[in-house]
Amino acid sequence: MELIVLNRRVYAYTGGKPFDAALPCVVFLHGALHDHSVFTLLARSFAHSGFSVLALDLPAHGRSEGPPPESIEAAGAWVLACLDAAGVQQAAFVGHSMGSLIALEAAAQAPDRAWHLALLGTAAPMGVSPALLGTAASDPVAAMRMVNTFSHSGIAAKPGYPGPGAWLHGANQALMERTQAGWLDGNLFLKDFELCNGYANALQAAAKVRCTSTVVIGALDQMTPARSAKALMEALKARTVALNCGHAMMQEDPEGLRACLGGALVQG
Repeated sequence: MELIVLNRRVYAYTGGKPFDAALPCVVFLHGALHDHSVFTLLARSFAHSGFSVLALDLPAHGRSEGPPPESIEAAGAWVLACLDAAGVQQAAFVGHSMGSLIALEAAAQAPDRAWHLALLGTAAPMGVSPALLGTAASDPVAAMRMVNTFSHSGIAAKPGYPGPGAWLHGANQALMERTQAGWLDGNLFLKDFELCNGYANALQAAAKVRCTSTVVIGALDQMTPARSAKALMEALKARTVALNCGHAMMQEDPEGLRACLGGALVQG
């Protein structure tokens, strides 16, 4: 589905069902150098279970027009503008990695518009090492390989991953390279990681959130290890779920993630 938000085209995947603003809405927000496709399974599952779904491509990512957001705070405000464009008053915000910070901001900026907040693979602060930022600036493809390696656990490698014919590392690398190539006016990879690194408002935002919250961590996550989310979990008084996977939890444990989000969103 295409929306016009702040005079720019925005793509929202609706899970294979026509969007119905009258149903409880779930908004999915992807991470750095990703697009809506990382949420395909979850979006379809919820869209076929009585929810309306907006799996958004962030500005300059996937099929959405740029430019990219100037800050996490600006991205949160953009999400609320997407709700306005879709005719949605309230939504559950589900964000992964960088998208978790954006979800947090959206829920904090308009507490009455969030009926649940789910943060996947999150951290506060979400600092990025100077070495990675430097490589992202000078050799983005090499930096993508670094991120790809640390985003996956041993579960993703043969013979551990249960999905026959799936190459998680290769698929994620291809997605990142495609997303990077889709924005011709700058280094989108560097921009995304600078947004994460520069966001310092997480705990202040958490204090403004009024809805119930769920934090999902990967026990094998090397990008946002569980300890880096502890302060945020406490500030939100969030229900916490640990999955036996790495940072790429939508790919490494899709069924476990679907089950815990399903339980959280049904309870509200």
